[in-house]
Amino acid sequence: MNISARNIFTGTISSVVRGAVNAEVTITLGDGTPITSVVTIGAVDRLGLKEGMAATAIIKASSIIVGTNIQDAKLSARNIVCGTVSKVIEGPVSTEVDIEIGSGDMLSAVITHGSSTNLGLAAGVQACAIFKASSVIIGIGE
Repeated sequence: MNISARNIFTGTISSVVRGAVNAEVTITLGDGTPITSVVTIGAVDRLGLKEGMAATAIIKASSIIVGTNIQDAKLSARNIVCGTVSKVIEGPVSTEVDIEIGSGDMLSAVITHGSSTNLGLAAGVQACAIFKASSVIIGIGE
């Protein structure tokens, strides 16, 4: 299956914490970066999600917030992945920002042009991608 989302990261499920309705599933990428998702218990059971199995984290570029200088920020978002901006494609309304997050993995975000300008985003700038666990879709298999 091909999908339109640009952010597709493969790793290993490192934890599954079950609740009454939802579960928190963490996928750890090859370089140790964790990506946490919140999915329904029904999805966990249907997909057979368990620790140690291979899984894919999928995040739409429009679900990502980009920040700089957030070292001391306290945020409710579970996923804060930092790296170096590798490419910025400016448009009159929206801007695409690609952030290298390690091990050759690239994370793409689409933000407003104004936000990109205010943050001073350009190749080589350190930036963080921020996204809620509920924005992460989990896939298994091919």
